[in-house]
Amino acid sequence: MTTPVTIVGAGLGGLVLARVLHCHGIPATVYEAESSAGARAQGGMLDIHEGDGQRALKIAGLHDQFRALIHPGGQASRALDPQGAVLFAQPDDGTGGRPEVLRGELRRILIDSLPAGTIQWGRKLTGIAARGGGRHALTFTDGSTVTADLLVGADGAWSKVRPLLSEAKPTYVGTTFVETYLHDADTRHPATAEAVGGGALFALTPGKGIIAHREPRSILHAYIALKRPLEWISAIDFSDAAAARARIAAEFDGWTPALTALITDGDSPPVPRLLHTLPTGHRWPRVPGVTLLGDAAHLAPPAGDGANLAMLDGAELGTAIAAHPGDAEAALAAYEAALFPRSAAAAVGAHHILDLCLGDNAPFGLIDFFTGALSGGR
Repeated sequence: MTTPVTIVGAGLGGLVLARVLHCHGIPATVYEAESSAGARAQGGMLDIHEGDGQRALKIAGLHDQFRALIHPGGQASRALDPQGAVLFAQPDDGTGGRPEVLRGELRRILIDSLPAGTIQWGRKLTGIAARGGGRHALTFTDGSTVTADLLVGADGAWSKVRPLLSEAKPTYVGTTFVETYLHDADTRHPATAEAVGGGALFALTPGKGIIAHREPRSILHAYIALKRPLEWISAIDFSDAAAARARIAAEFDGWTPALTALITDGDSPPVPRLLHTLPTGHRWPRVPGVTLLGDAAHLAPPAGDGANLAMLDGAELGTAIAAHPGDAEAALAAYEAALFPRSAAAAVGAHHILDLCLGDNAPFGLIDFFTGALSGGR
């Protein structure tokens, strides 16, 4: 008999795990702190890679539904200098392996693929206690408790499950992304819309830059990247949106208004996203009855891999559990044996990409990376 699975966190990785388990007839329950699927915005565009994210969706039997979500032209990339001159441009010819979809839409098809009641919304975890024999008691803010025979922490960077396995805690990498949006950009901000183009924009210099993506419905979604200490970021009052915009924009004095409009003209308050990381090569000894996936297991700087890796983690864990009916420990050991080297290599790559974006050779290191990838060098 296969052990029921308790999953903490209804992000992409946890949902793929639940879906794969469902496909194999294995019972699973997902406990999610958010009150509903629409409780908050789910972020912007994701490029879903052939080797991990798309592979996971095929294992989950959802690849056709995913293909229907692809944003045409979204795989285009361009790099601009601070004055808006084009340094690099690659159109989306429709043949690449990293098509773009909205995270929220991808999450929706995963949620819709699960039986009613699989996800328990509004169940915020407050504590976990070991009960022996690989079992754990979970306590929630509403005072309820459940006992997990097989527990999976899919609960992100600040995982409450991780301390059962590891003493590692996320640390600040020295860079913050400030998130902004422009709506109806083609009509209201045509110069900025033209600068961003049809897909992704990178306007980078050492220590700072603007990264933006075009989303459906003429939305431009930007991350203003600043390599700054925590004290510098903490001194900005983000509760005063106008003052925060002015402070961030001052770092880009002399840049073309077509780019700085992504800061100064935002249609939503700027939101700081402090980048954190777990140690590269993070791993843990085998602990009975519990494991991790996604950012809970291998948080790293954003490099286009996080969601893809989380989904592959979920797919491979579900497959391992199905392959070892009645032997959860064998399943977890097999899963972790593949997880650790894969996530360590991805973390090295993520830190490298961040340095290419904001290091001393920016933006030319990133452009060299792009051109090398296009010529088969990656």
